[in-house]
Amino acid sequence: MDYNNLNGIQKSAILMVSLGVDTASEIFKNMPEPEMERIAMQIASLEEVPSEVMDRVVDEFFQLVKAQEYLTQGGLPYASKLLEEALGSNKANEIIRRMEALQSEQARGFSLLRRADIQQVLNLLGNEHPQTIAVVISHLEPKQAAGVLAYLPNELQHEVIYRIATMEKISSDLLEDVENLIKVQIESVYTRELNEVGGVEAVAEILNLSGKSLEKSIIERIQERDNDLAQEIRSLMFTFEDIQKLDDRSIQRLLKEVDTKVLTIALKGSVEEIQNKIFSNMSSRAAEMVKEEIEFLGPLRVKEVDEAQRQIVEIIRTLEEEGEIVIMGGDGGEEFVV
Repeated sequence: MDYNNLNGIQKSAILMVSLGVDTASEIFKNMPEPEMERIAMQIASLEEVPSEVMDRVVDEFFQLVKAQEYLTQGGLPYASKLLEEALGSNKANEIIRRMEALQSEQARGFSLLRRADIQQVLNLLGNEHPQTIAVVISHLEPKQAAGVLAYLPNELQHEVIYRIATMEKISSDLLEDVENLIKVQIESVYTRELNEVGGVEAVAEILNLSGKSLEKSIIERIQERDNDLAQEIRSLMFTFEDIQKLDDRSIQRLLKEVDTKVLTIALKGSVEEIQNKIFSNMSSRAAEMVKEEIEFLGPLRVKEVDEAQRQIVEIIRTLEEEGEIVIMGGDGGEEFVV
């Protein structure tokens, strides 16, 4: 594999694989579907990626992120000067041209956050000061900002709302500090050890963590182009519906690890067969309590149900890898490993 012959989609696929399953699945959630499909197909077709090629792909992306940082700080002349000092004139000019082609605004920290989901933003904010949270939320789209606020503790909600309401002008130093906070998180992802490769296993792992709706959409699109490839990916995946493939002992072991609230939300959006499978492996009293909770839940967003089911699937995969549970084939015949 020659780095110089790679196109944009091939580089994107290699970058996604290098980031690892968790990060790649989060990025997938925020991509347009046609782009997701193309990258998923490319990941599935990857075989062995030489470490030097993977290093160069990640390095290229990292250079683009750094170049955007320089552009944001001092404009094109400033960026050109720093890049030329660091990389030489030819390389600096090449990166600047590439930045212009990619519309540099897309690499800014706040712009990246606007494409992130609510949980990603919450993870980033962590235990940040209310003023920092207020600055970040004020730069999000209203719908996204409302979603983030909804998950903050009540007291913090009030404090952040007050600070947003009384916010007038923000010092450039504070804005730079907040954007640096975002960029540090991004950069930390790109400096990890790179030793993973692609293939259908990588696609299956990414889709397993991407939520049911996205998973279904991508698989259907791949199936339109290559039915055999779609079937191969599907065979390597374990979905929430596959809980029916667990034996009773495995269900009971699973229930020890699953939070009751998460289980209730997940079952709210599941078919009757799965509910019965779970309830039959609980005590009568516990089953009745969960049934009552399901009734009291009321309408739920599909995204909430998908997230709860994804968490349970992740626990199942961990238990299976540790040899704690057994996953059976769909016909109840031979065992298989996910």
